[in-house]
Amino acid sequence: MTKPTASEVLAALRERGLSLATAESCTGGLVGGALTAVPGSSDTYRGGVISYTNEVKHRLLGVPEELLSQYGAVSAQVAEAMALGAASALGADVAVSTTGLAGPGGDEFGNPVGTVYLACALRGAVRSVSCRFSGDREQVRRAAVETALALLLRTVTGEGKEP
Repeated sequence: MTKPTASEVLAALRERGLSLATAESCTGGLVGGALTAVPGSSDTYRGGVISYTNEVKHRLLGVPEELLSQYGAVSAQVAEAMALGAASALGADVAVSTTGLAGPGGDEFGNPVGTVYLACALRGAVRSVSCRFSGDREQVRRAAVETALALLLRTVTGEGKEP
């Protein structure tokens, strides 16, 4: 599969009249950065939340504390809640979220470095994917951005089930 560009994702959103929000943890704003590097992105991209801590995930995105304590921040359940929360908080039709472990260590739930969960919400319907990326911190983060863009494009265009 070819890796979609941020320009392609924005064009697909624009063609369908959809607005976009992001909720990022492990990528620290890199998805939003890729999108806003494209001239004219402001007609589609509403903004994003970098929710690096559980407190921010809960307070700004409405991720239930129960999900965070039961499944951990690096989980499909939290990624889905982040996407839904970003869409709601920023008034967007579509939202993508990233949460994972770029290193140096794993977490208390047994997730190793390279584990990333991404979710995409489209008008209240949400789907998530889990990934295991190899490489150093920067490689994991870049791979997560590429996968987030692919998930966005597939969700918006209705193509396939996985990125």
